[in-house]
Amino acid sequence: MITLICLILIFVASFLLIKEYLVALRGSKLTLTKVKETPTFAILIPARDESLVISNLLDSIKKQTFKIDSKDIYIIVESKKDKTVSIAKQRDINIIYRKNLTNRRRKGYALDDALKEILKAKKHYDAYFIFDADNVLDRNYFKEMVKTYKKGYDIGIGYRNTKNGNATIFSACSSLTFSMINTFSNNYKMKHNLTLTVSGTGFYIKGEILEKLGGYPFNSLTEDYEFTLYATLNDLTSNYNTKAKYFDEQPIDYATTIKQRTRWVKGYFDSRRKYYPLLRDKASRKDNNYPSVYLTLVGVKPYILLALSVILYLANLIYRIISNSIVKVESYNLLLQVLLIIVAVYLVLLIFTSILLIKEKDNLRLNRKMKIKALFFNPLFLISYVKCLYLSLKNKDLTWEKIEHNGNIVKEDLK
Repeated sequence: MITLICLILIFVASFLLIKEYLVALRGSKLTLTKVKETPTFAILIPARDESLVISNLLDSIKKQTFKIDSKDIYIIVESKKDKTVSIAKQRDINIIYRKNLTNRRRKGYALDDALKEILKAKKHYDAYFIFDADNVLDRNYFKEMVKTYKKGYDIGIGYRNTKNGNATIFSACSSLTFSMINTFSNNYKMKHNLTLTVSGTGFYIKGEILEKLGGYPFNSLTEDYEFTLYATLNDLTSNYNTKAKYFDEQPIDYATTIKQRTRWVKGYFDSRRKYYPLLRDKASRKDNNYPSVYLTLVGVKPYILLALSVILYLANLIYRIISNSIVKVESYNLLLQVLLIIVAVYLVLLIFTSILLIKEKDNLRLNRKMKIKALFFNPLFLISYVKCLYLSLKNKDLTWEKIEHNGNIVKEDLK
């Protein structure tokens, strides 16, 4: 019976993946309106207690080949006692103090507060860029993003790299997560004019979109993914610019990566619960953005089904091994099956990681030794998402927790 259930799960997952591929080949039919004028940019930086890293980001903005006025930079903090404030004042940068913090300690709320204050002052920007305080930008980042904006894209996403990938195996594998999203997902979506996945930071949104919204009403545990769903629902065009490079800091220990990824998983499902009915209604109309909507509706279902089939089958084998109802010889055979399945799953993820490392060999800021370590450890890192899924389901009241950054961890010059 368990074997039959596992086969059904595998069949459904395979069907979804094949249909997903065929639908994606159609491509969305969204159009662009090119822009000739040089755009005005605003930069939003949520920076609560980020005095250790904020200077690196501000220095990289100052060194841009496309110049950004300090008056167009907005640093968002919670208290005047925050050491980040004095750094901002020294550089003549706008400081936005958050006023209502009750149950609103999330990045999305901070961005919403900042935008409402800017819009209240009747300031207009062609696009708003969102960065984390630990980011550092390549000197041509904005120069490249201007090109994306002038092509008419509503959303522009930069190439995310790591500052501290060589610090530990956890920071290395954590950085591969974002390479995976961009290399395997966004690159593929770009070829078919599909709505891209906005991931974390280092992206812009057209000003007219946020002005229409009256702020930034995306406040789930994963406000970036929530915005991705909004973009899909509202036919926003997006571009992944691999030449617009920026760097960020990754967690360096196991406990922090689990905490961070559990929050991502929880936010992913919370956001989908909110937008799924709306996207389903839109899919029924099969309009110009139908392929994007369909892929979004399917989401990670095939991979969850495949993982569930493996877990069920392994659990059944292990139960039979420890049961007294089988003979010793059969027990050894079942144990061999368990080991073979575990090895097979590991090898599949090993091949997946090797393809990623090959595709990104000229971009990843990982030394050779760390790449070899990551090749063999990343499959285990990916498997640990099962634990993150379990924790996200177990903890109904999961809250956003700040991850500490340390500017001293950067050991290489970012060119």
